[in-house]
Amino acid sequence: MIRPVELIERKRDGGELRAQELEELMLGYARGEIPDYQLAAFCMAVFFRGLTSAETYALMEAMIKTGETVDLRSALGRKVVDKHSTGGVGDKTSIAVGPIVAACGVPFAKMSGRGLGHTGGTLDKLESIPGFRVELSTDELIAQVQAAGMAIVGATADLVPADKRLYALRDVTATVDNYSLIAASIMSKKIAGGAEAIVLDVKVGDGAFMKSEADARMLAQTMLELGRDAGREVVCLLTDMDQPLGRAVGNALEIREAIATLRGEGPPDFVELVLAAGTRLLMVSDLGLDEPDARTRVLQALADGSAVEAYERWVHAQGGDPDEAALPTAPLVRELPAPRAGYIAEIGAVRVGQAALHLGAGRQTKDDEIDHAVGVVCLCKRGDRVAEGEPLCEIHARSEEGAASAARELEAAYVLADEPPAESPVVLDVLA
Repeated sequence: MIRPVELIERKRDGGELRAQELEELMLGYARGEIPDYQLAAFCMAVFFRGLTSAETYALMEAMIKTGETVDLRSALGRKVVDKHSTGGVGDKTSIAVGPIVAACGVPFAKMSGRGLGHTGGTLDKLESIPGFRVELSTDELIAQVQAAGMAIVGATADLVPADKRLYALRDVTATVDNYSLIAASIMSKKIAGGAEAIVLDVKVGDGAFMKSEADARMLAQTMLELGRDAGREVVCLLTDMDQPLGRAVGNALEIREAIATLRGEGPPDFVELVLAAGTRLLMVSDLGLDEPDARTRVLQALADGSAVEAYERWVHAQGGDPDEAALPTAPLVRELPAPRAGYIAEIGAVRVGQAALHLGAGRQTKDDEIDHAVGVVCLCKRGDRVAEGEPLCEIHARSEEGAASAARELEAAYVLADEPPAESPVVLDVLA
């Protein structure tokens, strides 16, 4: 039987922990035998001293062993693909990519989370669809992927329970921002969830976890190594989050934008990422496609309407109403005019996310209720030229007071300049 204090002390002093020790630590924590205060001390020691590659893999494996795992390959007889984003503002990519991949004949199964703070959660967005069920049993998940080609669900309570407890603890002890802890947390859920091939979208910039490209690369590389060591095929996209992704920020607004994108009417930056992620998912699937052929299949699914059909089939299967008219709408829509003519040099992603959060589109504590109707639509994006008085964005609000408060925050988010900024792609790099 391990003594947690000895492991904390050894890691505090820069020593290395064995796989068996980390396994016993996580199992004991999941069973409630090791208190939060000792795991908090362990996380702080890791935060300052780090983990080796071997320790990071052992921690991931230990967290997986605290709960059940899903074997999608045996159940479906196919290679199942998954996508994960490290979170950002306006990131509704999975909601558009999943149906495209399913329309191309590749099974897509994803376990998602909820948002906290300025970062939106995929489950919250899906719950803006009337009737949509995010809680499915493992058997229901498998049956739905067989029937509809895809599913996006919440993780069950029995899947990596140690990670759920540990993440909540890290959130309140200022130990979230550590490569090893982030990577082990993400990859433990992906591997326990049964996906054999995973495309990771690591966000970089103002609205992301990782503010610099160097930090994002380090996190991406750590997750790539964990996936490979676990026998998974992993590709990582480094993508820009210095401005909101697409135009819509807010739950129902983002669902509408995902639907528009499936109809071929999405905003250029969001379409760029959807095409890149969809192409990579087909490349790591069992279809055996190279990049040009995979991209052609993705474009065909958008052009022939099969992606929209896959979306409707998926939403129906999870109990939702796929009709866009069924989505909630805010009672007030107000525009924010440009204070002068010029080019949009910057749109602070965090400021836009915070404005949406304060309107009610997000939660500041895990128990907050979400208002699915409210949010922000960025009518102008970085590089656009605007005239004085031209609307920069729309504010979808519950009250005039809320709209006025959001307008003040959004005024600070937009930076205008006399010259256009340098062009910057959404996909900064691909690591494989």
